[in-house]
Amino acid sequence: MKLDKDAPLPMSLLLLADETVEAIEKYIYRCDVYVLVLDHIGPIGVFALHQNSPEEIELKNMAVLESFQGKGMGGFMLREIRQIAARGGYRRLLVGTATVGRQVDFYIKNGFSPCGLRKNFFPDNYPEPIFEEGERLCDMLLLEMKL
Repeated sequence: MKLDKDAPLPMSLLLLADETVEAIEKYIYRCDVYVLVLDHIGPIGVFALHQNSPEEIELKNMAVLESFQGKGMGGFMLREIRQIAARGGYRRLLVGTATVGRQVDFYIKNGFSPCGLRKNFFPDNYPEPIFEEGERLCDMLLLEMKL
């Protein structure tokens, strides 16, 4: 379900995929935000899409409630994202993520290919160092899917 621009953001879900409210607020208001809602449970997933150009859309944030991770919800949301992008006439779906962690494998398993780096992304955009799997994050890995 696409959120209206004036609807409250599911910040607790967005924070599962990004470190700080301040970082999220740098991009979220320029995005279309969608929430995955299960009957009798409520919101369990979120994703935010940003139009980079008439041909390219970027997945800026995607998260699934921890108790629903590993149950196919992320793959379901990616299929929805592909459909949204195709309906919008986009030819390329882009996503950026840390260079380490299970999310890289998730995106590659779901049809993305590495296509570049945003050098020093994490030190340039976050006031505190971020660590994943014991490694300090520096560059952002860019992955793409041709549509």
